[in-house]
Amino acid sequence: MPTVLEKIVQTKRQEVAMAKIERPIEALLTAIEAAPPTRDFLSALAGYPTIRLIAEVKKASPSKGVLRENFDPVAIAIDYEAGGAACLSVLTDEVYFQGSLQYLAAIRKQVQLPLLRKDFIIDEYQLVEARLAGADAVLLIAECLSPNDLQRLYDRARELGMHALIEFYEPSNLSAVVATGCPLIGVNNRDLHTFEVDLQHTIRMRREVPKDRCMVGESGIFTNADAQLMFASGVQAILVGESLIRQPDIKLAVQQLLGTCP
Repeated sequence: MPTVLEKIVQTKRQEVAMAKIERPIEALLTAIEAAPPTRDFLSALAGYPTIRLIAEVKKASPSKGVLRENFDPVAIAIDYEAGGAACLSVLTDEVYFQGSLQYLAAIRKQVQLPLLRKDFIIDEYQLVEARLAGADAVLLIAECLSPNDLQRLYDRARELGMHALIEFYEPSNLSAVVATGCPLIGVNNRDLHTFEVDLQHTIRMRREVPKDRCMVGESGIFTNADAQLMFASGVQAILVGESLIRQPDIKLAVQQLLGTCP
């Protein structure tokens, strides 16, 4: 039986193939020429004396279903910004996470924070889509890509003016991630094959990731104590979605997570 991740990647290949027919990449590249410059995603996270937050705009997940019924992506993004998030991550996968590239494009018009396209990126086409929609960075998942593809897509993202957050879960993928030269590395505490979560996974991997890389802890982070544990372990930033998106007052939830309540 294929794992959840394998199913998602299979679906993604079909989606990309159809998108290329509907709108060839050449048309997207032409449109990009008029796109505004990107915002500096990396500089918003690295080198700060406190933990930095990438707050995620996320309606649903395969493991938890719909996280927020009254889902207004722009209103959520505005609340995240008001609460003190450093950057935003926008889920754009439609089939499994009920996301949309249109959410990212709409958010870009209303907030000033750097934006990450979070999706299962397997093809250059998706990078160009992201840039055109207003993304300043993209997520690349080592478990989805060969080392050669990881390097190729990272280099292409940089050519397009975007940063990349390269994420891994399996320790065996660390060497390929580091070899790309990417300064921003994420460790997912959720095994994308089983969706089980272990918060200590990021802490263990922090010891293995070069100290000159900005590190992001992802998944399973719910409280200020969790955030402080990450920071004390040498993790500069956290990516949090579920625990924030479920709260009735999202701005307050961000402040509570960061320990900045007035």
